[in-house]
Amino acid sequence: MKILVVGSGGREHAIAWRLAQDERVGTVFVAPGNAGTALTDKLVNVPESDISRLADFVKTNDVLFTVVGPEAPLAAGIVDHFRACGLKIFGPTRAAAQLESSKDFAKAFMKRHGIPTADYESFTDADAAHAYVNKKGAPIVIKADGLAAGKGVIVAMDLQQAHEAIDSMLEGNAFGSAGARVVIEDFLKGEEASFIVMVDGKNILPMASSQDHKRLLDHDMGPNTGGMGAYSPAPIVTPEIHDQVMREIIRPTVEGMAADGIPFTGFLYAGLMIDRDEAGKNVVKTLEFNCRMGDPETQPIMSRLKSSLVDMIMAAIEGQLDTVQAQWDERVALGVVCAARGYPEKPEKGAQITMLPAESESLHVFHAGTQSVDGQTVVSGGRVLCVVGLGDTVKEAAAKAYDGVKHVHFDGMQYRSDIGYRAMK
Repeated sequence: MKILVVGSGGREHAIAWRLAQDERVGTVFVAPGNAGTALTDKLVNVPESDISRLADFVKTNDVLFTVVGPEAPLAAGIVDHFRACGLKIFGPTRAAAQLESSKDFAKAFMKRHGIPTADYESFTDADAAHAYVNKKGAPIVIKADGLAAGKGVIVAMDLQQAHEAIDSMLEGNAFGSAGARVVIEDFLKGEEASFIVMVDGKNILPMASSQDHKRLLDHDMGPNTGGMGAYSPAPIVTPEIHDQVMREIIRPTVEGMAADGIPFTGFLYAGLMIDRDEAGKNVVKTLEFNCRMGDPETQPIMSRLKSSLVDMIMAAIEGQLDTVQAQWDERVALGVVCAARGYPEKPEKGAQITMLPAESESLHVFHAGTQSVDGQTVVSGGRVLCVVGLGDTVKEAAAKAYDGVKHVHFDGMQYRSDIGYRAMK
């Protein structure tokens, strides 16, 4: 059995690694992959990103199915193209991927279908955006409408920061066409969590809960990043909240997309803000949708998955997700991201990775921003590695992960020392 995973990050390394654990799988191709996927047993890098050529590769190499990791090829229509070629692929169509590729589309969809989210307005005119911010006050959230590689969200704690964000996006072209429209929404208080499910157009299979840390520095300080670490399960997602999220957010989203004539297939990620009202009732609102698994949440989630991911994805492709279940390691998995110097603003590339920890049943290292150059593994992106430890408690999993981080070395390496601190409280 041959499978293709599209992408080059830590998420794709983790997905490919988990698929390769199935004894029926002979090869997992990863396009284009990274230095870590090149060194992992049964994984083979394919230096290709063109959608048409990837479809030809799948035909030529008798690949059973394709899994898409990142958002860019989904927004570019890879699922539409593969399906038109009669190829099996797991992911949303280009139209369905608008839930992530356009913040304005997602917010209008949520408003139309009564899915709880922050109040908002969208703007292409800077003067109108500034006037709206002045009226609303701070804190307030400014988002680039399109895909901005996880960097298009500014949580402005004061008006000056909000106005600067508007100017940089609408006037300064900070995110190119992705920032030609901005979504300005109310600031939500509470604790964030990631809720990821598999969808086959109708049926839903929840994945394990998880929580990530988006700020660069300890105690959730510093600029937003793509994610500096994550853990699974997330204690904040109690069974009661899990049922509430399925009832109020996930099911209405899947049913709403179908009702709008855009059935959703693939991984659906709801970023949540969880709080309590004055009466002590749980209040859960949707911060954003992603149309793929989160990164770095995927790394600890895949480290805990005991069921066959091959069977789960095949069931989803065949529209039979209701026939499978996901079994999870009862231990906690916690991942710490090792990032390049200068990340997230200007990550420095080229540093040689001179040391990595030995992997074990309770320690995994997933590569992200790495590549092989003249036989050496070097830094090629902002988030370089994710070291995942497993333990009976969050504290034990963190201790295992940070012991692994001690054995990682490259010049300029930065990482947070407090991943999981909220759960340990």
